[in-house]
Amino acid sequence: MYANLDNFNSIVSLFNHQVSELKNKPYLWSKIQGKYSSLSWEETKSQVEAISSSLLDLGVLQGDRVAIISENRPEWQIADIAIMSIGAITVPAYTTSTQKDYEYILNHCEARCLIVSTETLAKKAIPAAANSSKCKNIIMIEELKEMENNNVSIASWKNLLKENENNNINLIENAKNIKRKDTACIIYTSGTGGNPKGVMLSHGSMMHNCSGAQELLYNEISNIKNIRFLSWLPLSHSYEHTLQYYKMSVGGEIYYAEGIDKLLLNMSEAKPHIMTAVPRFYDSLYTRISQGLKSQSKISQFLFNKTIELGKKKYLNGELSVTENFFNNLLSKIVRKKVKKRFGGNLLALVSGGAALNFEIGLYLSALGLPLLQGYGQTETGPVISANIPEKIKLDTVGPPLKNTKVKIAEDGEILVNGENMMNGYWNDPESTNKAIKNGWVHTGDIGELDSDNYLKITDRKKDIIVNAGGDNISPTRIEEKINIQPEIAQSMLYGDFKNYLVAIIVPDKEFIKKWSEENNKNFDIKEIINDEDFIKIIKNSVDKVNQNVSVIENVRKFLLIDEEFTVENDMMTPTLKVRRFKVKEKYKEKLENLY
Repeated sequence: MYANLDNFNSIVSLFNHQVSELKNKPYLWSKIQGKYSSLSWEETKSQVEAISSSLLDLGVLQGDRVAIISENRPEWQIADIAIMSIGAITVPAYTTSTQKDYEYILNHCEARCLIVSTETLAKKAIPAAANSSKCKNIIMIEELKEMENNNVSIASWKNLLKENENNNINLIENAKNIKRKDTACIIYTSGTGGNPKGVMLSHGSMMHNCSGAQELLYNEISNIKNIRFLSWLPLSHSYEHTLQYYKMSVGGEIYYAEGIDKLLLNMSEAKPHIMTAVPRFYDSLYTRISQGLKSQSKISQFLFNKTIELGKKKYLNGELSVTENFFNNLLSKIVRKKVKKRFGGNLLALVSGGAALNFEIGLYLSALGLPLLQGYGQTETGPVISANIPEKIKLDTVGPPLKNTKVKIAEDGEILVNGENMMNGYWNDPESTNKAIKNGWVHTGDIGELDSDNYLKITDRKKDIIVNAGGDNISPTRIEEKINIQPEIAQSMLYGDFKNYLVAIIVPDKEFIKKWSEENNKNFDIKEIINDEDFIKIIKNSVDKVNQNVSVIENVRKFLLIDEEFTVENDMMTPTLKVRRFKVKEKYKEKLENLY
């Protein structure tokens, strides 16, 4: 049921319309006692009305901020719509954040209420709320067994649903008072360079994105009766947060994954038509498929490799010979069909966003019959700016701009964006807002170019460019991608500002270390292994391979092996899995300097 998004003034009015059209059809699916169970559109609306009433009873007023700390589940969307339906503003926070992070966000946005899902999260969230200036009401989705209330009032989600079962709130009337320009949510950016900033996204900003996505995927899914999606990227991220309303706008059924560890299982159960993920997921998928192939029979390996070979050739050359085309079609039935079945069997496209996709990985998965649509955006733009069109995929680009989105390239190469998808600004930060939006254009901080087809290509991040001693500008991300694809290496980060050559921090792949230790009768101790001369030679060979495919000034001359991965928990990565370069440099600067 495609909804024309030009006809709605808010996400709430869109929701009301879809409920009236789809009524008792299944909408939100989650695992209950080991099996997927659904809430219908009508049931979802009833819960939205009950939680809306509860928030009003707790004193939440129009324009107030309400924070959500929860993993992906039906209650997340219900809470989000309930908050927006009374004219309040949703403030999502990552489940991986620390108590200190929560305190910062709750105080910065002056949240009046907090919705928390589990007891584990409550252990961080409740003390954070207690230390905040205004957040004294907490709604717990799951019951708390034991927890000090820390001078905050704790209400049960289940009890609130019962108490407000026959409420008098009118979502349709409420929605009439909301304007497209009104702020719907404040999403805090990852903060690669310090404290996160609160991006204010309007109802119109998100619906503008959803409208563009509708047009982009129309030919793929318009004829499908029951469109299925699997939601697993954090709803606290603007990418998934906006995507949930695209799914709503096409009348899709949303299945909530149980977590990254059960993702493949959930895909086989949900049988999604479209899958969205960040590049790191596709990197790990590539590694798993490649490693799994080694245990297959010689015939299976031959057929698989031939599938990759012909798939790549078709993409790169645009056509195959008659014989090659025959074999390619045959391999689609033998190999590609089997691969698709592992992902549920219905998959029409994979969508990648949030960071740069490695071209080789995109080519590899596309050759396997998993068309990969790379897109681009940032929180400040709703978030999507551009995406590849299924009918014409260019893997080395992030596609043309979405419908009604203007993109231009500044003289210094920076990508500038204009459209309804632009943020309303940063919460309580006019100085940063004025730096980001100049003359009506969002300055993305990314460097790029538009090709002859108006497809956008990202060449680097303005802030991340390394300027060497000779004054050359070097893109670290491009070289890091090539390093990270090596099977022996999990992560890397380049260093070399104002230096004569580049060096790198390298995190070896744990699975590779384990296997190498067994094969070489070494003790499986990462701290020991990274100082083992034989192992260092293995990593050097990998780096040398990369050096052969980049220019001389891009060569990595020396490297530092470390035994600690970059993670969200150790503050070396943002919740959106981008490396916090300043944090890594802060910790390892002395050792990096010693390489010169």
